[in-house]
Amino acid sequence: MSRLLKKRETLLFIIIAIMVAAFSTRAQDFATPGNLAAIFNDTSILIILALAQMTVILTKSIDLSVAANLAFTGMAIAMMNAAYPDLPLIVLILAAILIGAFLGAINGFLVWALEIPPIVVTLGTLTIYRGMAFVLSGGEWVNAHQMTPTFLNVPRTVVLGMPILSWAAIIIVALIYMLLKYTQFGRSTYAAGGNPTAAVYAGIDVGWTKFLAFVLSGALAGLASYLWVSRYAVAYVDIANGFELDSVAACVIGGISIAGGVGSVIGTVLGALFLGVIKNALPVIGISPFTQMAISGTVIILAVVFNARRERNRGRIILRDKAAAETPAEVAA
Repeated sequence: MSRLLKKRETLLFIIIAIMVAAFSTRAQDFATPGNLAAIFNDTSILIILALAQMTVILTKSIDLSVAANLAFTGMAIAMMNAAYPDLPLIVLILAAILIGAFLGAINGFLVWALEIPPIVVTLGTLTIYRGMAFVLSGGEWVNAHQMTPTFLNVPRTVVLGMPILSWAAIIIVALIYMLLKYTQFGRSTYAAGGNPTAAVYAGIDVGWTKFLAFVLSGALAGLASYLWVSRYAVAYVDIANGFELDSVAACVIGGISIAGGVGSVIGTVLGALFLGVIKNALPVIGISPFTQMAISGTVIILAVVFNARRERNRGRIILRDKAAAETPAEVAA
């Protein structure tokens, strides 16, 4: 039991449960199953973006363009739907995934082939992709009356008590979990971020692994773009503005090491839900938007400090164990 309580995911789950219980004292309906399901639905897109960010951070990189990717791709498919209303929905979804993956591949290529630091690359493409969305649309919005009912209604359709948007997030969580746990790419991702030098000696192409991680991140951002545009029934240049930071925050809160190679899918999901609960609860209890930003920023800093202390303590344990193992040999000598 004590070992279970030491796990980051267990502690985070307990903290979320305590938060829900505390907020329910101020808003009686907050902890009802219906409201909790609504919070999960509201957080579904952030969960998908956080998992996209996680795959990149695990390789000791970062993708600050993930929300800008969503904005451009969302604008592109919304305009496609408005211009060609007879296109099947599956074609539009696949187009969104492919466009997102292509934008992610640009990031990955610059990081892999040209060896430009990921933060520099994605900070630049963040601005470029937002600018491309403006050029593509001419600064105009694509509104609900320009989109087809099928395009808009599918994510809202309720199946087994939850909207398809929620089910999409659950499916993505399961797929990323299996990808990272049971495939060669998943093992390479952790190795490339955890110890790049050892990964090279093990025959892992670290650059190629980072490239694939960026492609996967872009593909997930592309899928999230359709879910965003259809759920909110609008596409404009600034959609998902700031979500690149929320995705990083969800990862950090969930225990993903910004140094790479450490973290879990469950932790990332819980980190996103943590932010989702805060963002849904604070307006209910009368906290101003500016105070909400301060609280969120404080939580992120505390999570980074906690992660840094945990990794430092882990390093001390390794050194202590190594010293203990060497002592008998030294005595025998």
